[in-house]
Order: sequence, then structure tokens, then C-alpha cells
Amino acid sequence: MTPETAFIGIGANLDDPASQVRRGLEALRGLPRSRLIRASALYRNPPMGPRDQPDYVNAVCALETRLPPEDLLQALQAVEARHGRRRDGERWGPRTLDLDLLLFGDRVLHTPHLTVPHPGIAQRAFVLHPLAEIAPGLEIPGLGPLAPLLQACPGDGLTPLP
Repeated sequence: MTPETAFIGIGANLDDPASQVRRGLEALRGLPRSRLIRASALYRNPPMGPRDQPDYVNAVCALETRLPPEDLLQALQAVEARHGRRRDGERWGPRTLDLDLLLFGDRVLHTPHLTVPHPGIAQRAFVLHPLAEIAPGLEIPGLGPLAPLLQACPGDGLTPLP
């Protein structure tokens, strides 16, 4: 398979979230047939879901991969599981590590297990701002250039970490 650039959203809000995100990035460096090529800064932001949980720490990275999209998704979920992620909790609830396949090249995919671009990508400042940091000229399939999406999605509450 020809290498594709995939963008991965990384987030955590339990067990020292900044360290969890950094460990998640390290784990992505070890994925088979893949190479981490760029990572954003870390950002703190309020939870998207229930408000009675800690703030999140989020980042986005670019990964060059030869894995097919479904295989990459399985690899991401295996990394989450190794880092204590349980999928039996509430939607948008607290988690030790969340890895979302945001984009996979210029593909638009709708399978029973995977939708790319990631649903809601255009409304999530904690995705768009770090994405713009590492790929400012990016075109999001089906949505267009990143810049106007970013302008329409203010980063209220989003704070870069030192």
C-alpha cells in the first residue's frame, strides 16, 4: 500500500492527562508500517461532554502509514486499551486515553466501524487549532480548507500548555 498521511486526535483527562497524551504519542511512534511525522503542542480545554469531569488535554499528530484505515483504527484502539481505556463508560465521559482517526489522506469513508473525516471535526476547537498548527494549508475532504473552519470555530477555553 502507498503511504497515506493520517491525522490522529489525542486526548485524556484522567491519571495525569498531559503525561497520558505524551505516552500516547510515544505509542504511536511504535505502530507497525507507520511513522509519526509531526505533533502539535498540547492544549487544555473544558470537557465536551458532561461538565462534572476534569478538563482534557488534547493534541493532534500526523502519521505516515501503510496500514489500511480499518487496520489503523484497530491499532489505535489497541493502544487505548493498553493505556487503560475502557469503552463501557458514558459517551464523552472521562478517559485515560482517546485516539481518534480524524483524517486519512483525502479519503471519505463510511463503514460500520469508521467514518472519515471524523464526525464533528469542523465544530471542535480542540481538534482544529492543533491541526492548524501542524498542517495550516490542509484541505478537509468534503469540508474544504481548514482556515475558514478554524475562523468559524473560536478556541474559547482552549489553552496551550507550556
